[in-house]
Amino acid sequence: MNFDGIWTPVVTPLDEQGALKLEALDLLVDTLIEQDVHGLIIGGTTGEYYALTKDERKQVFDRVVGHAKGRVPLMAGVNATTTEDSLELGQYAKAAGFDAVLVAAPYYCQPAQDELLTHIEAVDDALDMPIMLYNFPDRTGVPMEFDLIDALRGRPNIQAIKESTGSVERMHELANNHADHIQLSCGMDDQVLEFFVWGARSWVAGASNFLAPEHVALHKACVIDQDFVAGRELAARILPILNLLEQGGKFCQYIKYGCELADMPVGNARRPLLPLNDDEKASFKSAYEALVAHRG
Repeated sequence: MNFDGIWTPVVTPLDEQGALKLEALDLLVDTLIEQDVHGLIIGGTTGEYYALTKDERKQVFDRVVGHAKGRVPLMAGVNATTTEDSLELGQYAKAAGFDAVLVAAPYYCQPAQDELLTHIEAVDDALDMPIMLYNFPDRTGVPMEFDLIDALRGRPNIQAIKESTGSVERMHELANNHADHIQLSCGMDDQVLEFFVWGARSWVAGASNFLAPEHVALHKACVIDQDFVAGRELAARILPILNLLEQGGKFCQYIKYGCELADMPVGNARRPLLPLNDDEKASFKSAYEALVAHRG
């Protein structure tokens, strides 16, 4: 499968009571497709999968497949605290019509590397569909070490890795010594230019929920046109937003507020996450308005 391009990890819209707001999800999917993102990820961190029940996650899977109608590739986030729940979600997503799955380390239980390897292999064996690994130890508590990635070389479904550690050294290692069997995808937004310079062709970008044109333009400049002067200029304009996202400690809240600023209200994050305060909103709104003022 071709994982090139901007993959948007879609937010999960919620109403004032915290229930799924599926009509708002339809609008967001339509807007992202019209703005030329290359793929949608449903059930990722940005989609607050950890705060949804399995039934809600399945509802969202069904809604997006039914509404997207094959217009863009779809990837299902299937992370859970147990292998059995990941398999159930993955099998449901495959039957619903998803094209690939996003597989992270089960969170909280902190599996050892051999246990994590067995988990990934079980998902691969059960689903037999393209897989993007998701290495985000700050969230899961467990890294995907290089020995584990090497151990997956003989599995052709393991095709990409979203790298979200923030380690430039690790990104270099993946680009230099693992690109022969696994595609590198940027999962650290404020390092996107560095990822593209080192050969990444894919970006899983939370802020593309509300800034898709800028993300698509940056990908085109760096990956398609190989114009890193233009790419650096674009990246410099987006960077204030990306810095707030990666360093502000309230990633999901900022993404959802960004959607509101882009006239796509999607509600607040589920508790225990709280809405942004007035100062946080003002700083973010200022950075957002400065950026979109450059649009033609």
